Amino acid sequence: MFHPKVPTNPTPTGLVSPSAVEPTATVRHTPPPVPAPDPAPVAQSSARPAVQLTPGTAVALVGGGTAVVLIVGAVLVSMLLAVAISGVSVAVCAVVLRSLLASERTHR
Repeated sequence: MFHPKVPTNPTPTGLVSPSAVEPTATVRHTPPPVPAPDPAPVAQSSARPAVQLTPGTAVALVGGGTAVVLIVGAVLVSMLLAVAISGVSVAVCAVVLRSLLASERTHR
């Protein structure tokens, strides 16, 4: 009941014949038609369209920039605070150890 049953595989002969696959559909790709050139080409300054800023997108950009500056500032201030707290704790430990070592020398 608790023993796994391993399936028995036939011994391989070493000769494998590929199965024949028949194509079911033939797809032909035709290139899209090329548009006719304009008789009077217009001179373009660049291939990219000009970026137009509407008042809504300007407000969104300013708001996004402000959010990024505030988040980066908060992260930097928190890191500075962590370093300051670590420095103060190391200084307190140094003062306590100095006091303990000095009191041990005087009580002998």
